[in-house]
Amino acid sequence: MGGGTYNVLMRNGEMIAGRAGCRIQIARIASRRQRDDIDLGDIPFSLDVFDVVNDPEVDIVIELIGGYDVARELVLTAINNGKHVVTANKALIAVHGNEIFEAAAEKGVIVAFEAGVAGGIPVIKAIREGMSANRIDCVAGIINGTGNYILTEMRAGREFAEVLKEAQELGYAEADPTFDVEGIDAAHKLTILASTSFGVPLQFERAYTEGISEITPYDIAHAELLGYRIKHLGIARRRESGIELRVHPTLVPRSHLIAQVDGVLNAVLVDGDAVGQTMYYGPGAGDEATASAVIADIVDVARSVSHQSLQRVPYLGFEPASLEDLNVLPMDDIQSAYYLRIQALDRPGVLAKVASIMSEHGINIESIMQKESELEGGTIPVIILTHTVQERQINCAIADLEALSDIQNKVVRIRAENFN
Repeated sequence: MGGGTYNVLMRNGEMIAGRAGCRIQIARIASRRQRDDIDLGDIPFSLDVFDVVNDPEVDIVIELIGGYDVARELVLTAINNGKHVVTANKALIAVHGNEIFEAAAEKGVIVAFEAGVAGGIPVIKAIREGMSANRIDCVAGIINGTGNYILTEMRAGREFAEVLKEAQELGYAEADPTFDVEGIDAAHKLTILASTSFGVPLQFERAYTEGISEITPYDIAHAELLGYRIKHLGIARRRESGIELRVHPTLVPRSHLIAQVDGVLNAVLVDGDAVGQTMYYGPGAGDEATASAVIADIVDVARSVSHQSLQRVPYLGFEPASLEDLNVLPMDDIQSAYYLRIQALDRPGVLAKVASIMSEHGINIESIMQKESELEGGTIPVIILTHTVQERQINCAIADLEALSDIQNKVVRIRAENFN
């Protein structure tokens, strides 16, 4: 990632200077490993990253090392030394952003983090500036390319484990893929998107995460038959009683634009009351895609510094005094439609019992699917798509369904969104 930023700065330096109003000079580079892959010329290089933040010749520190602890110490030291910071570290901002922004405000320096969400897609700038006239009620998207690649490839009938191994071989997934496939990386990004959209403090610890490791080719195929596609989405929605903040597999209508986003690409939907629904699409990772966002932040900081401007965009798009302490709703209180897969014994009256339980809990069924050709070992899968209800209703219904002697195994549940 740092190599991409260096390469773009070297290649497009004159053009970038024209936009920034001053020349961007690399005063020092530090890395925790030797970088023989890049010709640094006469630029001082160090294996101690703190050499950069303690160098009096450095005005802007670009933090691209990732992680929590060292990055936090590095950024806070830079701020304390009166230096501006540009970071691509979504985990750092999601977890420690409130502390970092407060420290930066006290020192009068800028912390910029466009590259922390959706790589090269300038969605933070779009929300904080381009949509500043709008009340945003929903922001949602595919914000992890690894998960999107896996679900795309599974549409061909391939198993999760097989595609994950391929993604690791291609460099799309880490050796330990937990952050990507279990939704933690997406939750970091969603936390930032929600705060900039709704004007609330960062609260990553309250985000709900659910991964894609339990998704099967069977469910992907049957979602397609129902007119839906399964995507691993981050969803933040404003409700009267608080905000939803959740990452999980989601059925999306195949006709919706976001359902067409395949492979490692990202896309973010932002719904404003004035402009309506907008979508931002492009590469969410990659050295030069990330560099595009990092350098855009450097240019913004350079403009402010060179013109001694006090007019700065608030970190979360709202002045600190205007931030609202909105409650993050527990999952029991969120509202969604649901895809349910029930493994039922092939007996008369089973569907009637299922329908009765759904009715008892106030759940309307949009469609139901059962194929005689899938009868095996005396059981048959029953697929149900519900209308929108509260999660607690579906939880109670699932508990009652699983208590029936006619139902085998656990009920599979995948949430569904129409984004109308």
